[in-house]
Amino acid sequence: MARSGIRKLDAVVARLLGPKGCPWDREQTHKSLIPFLQEESAELAVALKRGHWHEIEDELGDVLFQVLFHARLGKKRFDLGSIAESQAKKLMRRHPHVFGRTRSFRNAKEVLANWKAIKAAERALRGKEVAARNRRKR
Repeated sequence: MARSGIRKLDAVVARLLGPKGCPWDREQTHKSLIPFLQEESAELAVALKRGHWHEIEDELGDVLFQVLFHARLGKKRFDLGSIAESQAKKLMRRHPHVFGRTRSFRNAKEVLANWKAIKAAERALRGKEVAARNRRKR
C-alpha cells in the first residue's frame, strides 16, 4: 500500500484545515459535508459501472479525501488510525470463517447470511450499551 500517498493527502487536508488554510474548509462540519460525501459516493458508483479505471481512481481519491477530512474534523474523538483500527476489528469479527473462529462456508450465500447475523447481534449489543449509558446519566 502506498502509505506515503496517504500521508501526503493527509498533510494536504491538515494544511487546508490549519490556521493559514482554506476559510471554506475550516468552516465545514461533519454535517455540512454530508452532501459532498453523498455526491462523491454517487460519482464513484457511476465510475464503477462504467469500468473506466482512471475515472474510478479519481473518484476513489475523492471519497478518500472525504474520509481524511472527517478524520481530521474528529479531533480527539477519533482519527484516521482509530477509524482504520475499528474497521479492521469489525471486518475480522464479521469474517470468522477467514480469521479462524468458525467453520468454512460452502458458498457466498452462507457467508452473507452469517455476516447479517453477526451485524444484527452487534446492533442489538450496541443498543443495550446505549440504553445502559442513558440509565447511568439519569
